[in-house]
Amino acid sequence: MPVGGVVKIHFDWRLARVLDGEGNIHDELYWDGRMTQTSIAERLRKMQLGRKTPEAMTLAERFPDAIVDPLGNLSDNNWPEQGPDLQLLFLSATEKLAKMGVADSSGDIDRRLDMLVSSATELRSSWNTAESRCVEWAGLFITEADLDSQRGEIPASISDSTEISEAAEKLGVAKPKHPPSKSEWEALRSLSSNVIEASKLLNMQEGAIRDLAVSYVPSLSALLGPISAAKMVTLAGSRERLARMPSGSLQVLGAHAAMAAHRRGAPPPKHGAILFSLPQVSRSPRWIRGKVARFIAGKASIASRIDHFGGEPWDEKKVEEIYSEIEAIREKFPRPPKRR
Repeated sequence: MPVGGVVKIHFDWRLARVLDGEGNIHDELYWDGRMTQTSIAERLRKMQLGRKTPEAMTLAERFPDAIVDPLGNLSDNNWPEQGPDLQLLFLSATEKLAKMGVADSSGDIDRRLDMLVSSATELRSSWNTAESRCVEWAGLFITEADLDSQRGEIPASISDSTEISEAAEKLGVAKPKHPPSKSEWEALRSLSSNVIEASKLLNMQEGAIRDLAVSYVPSLSALLGPISAAKMVTLAGSRERLARMPSGSLQVLGAHAAMAAHRRGAPPPKHGAILFSLPQVSRSPRWIRGKVARFIAGKASIASRIDHFGGEPWDEKKVEEIYSEIEAIREKFPRPPKRR
């Protein structure tokens, strides 16, 4: 056994050394394989994951009491420098390593769902604002249009018309008494076209979310709907985190403001935004919403574990049984409890 204090093993992608506390080298091994951009990138990739190189593992077997220090070479002034050719090869390998990381991320469905859900959420927020502005703006001129029942027709009618009177005719109402100027009409028509295009894009993105969610979390999608299931996975951080999450935490996912208020002394929230968006919760009487949300959260917790750990996905029959149990809860508590 070497003398001189603590024995350490320093290594990088090229070599590994055994050194004592005084910096004396007691053994070293160089990588004797073929050095290419790909082979170096693979080595660097394994080191990123915290693995030792074959040379470091061999020295660790020879010196079982030695401490393996993967960063030790960075503070070693006597560590061999890379020659110009090797330096260029190393730089090209790091570029390839970065590309490999990007390629690997495309297989991360959790991240892909997060991108889709975040993008769709931002797009829907933008679309809601633009659509409301378009309808209200058009209502200033086409005063006889019903802004509620004809709301979906107004942007399309304006976008497909050459003037405001034509849009009014398509909506089946009287022509405006005070039409907009040419420039104002073009601005309104452009906004209407943007609303139509944003609606198409939103439908496309939500369709992609549904397809991905149904294949990734089939049981949860069957229970909550694909969009809500995808949002729940995204809020949890990943399918694995959701599967390991207690049902009580799952129940309040999305209730950020209510949880913050609860920490300041307000009553705890009964459900998060995702569960409240379900008609089984939102359309239940207020005095049983908490019970229904807790019941669905428990079932959603089971569904997420089935999806993550490879169980048999739930079918429509199973989901219908769960919905029947929700109806039983409603029937059991038809009236609010008496206050004491």
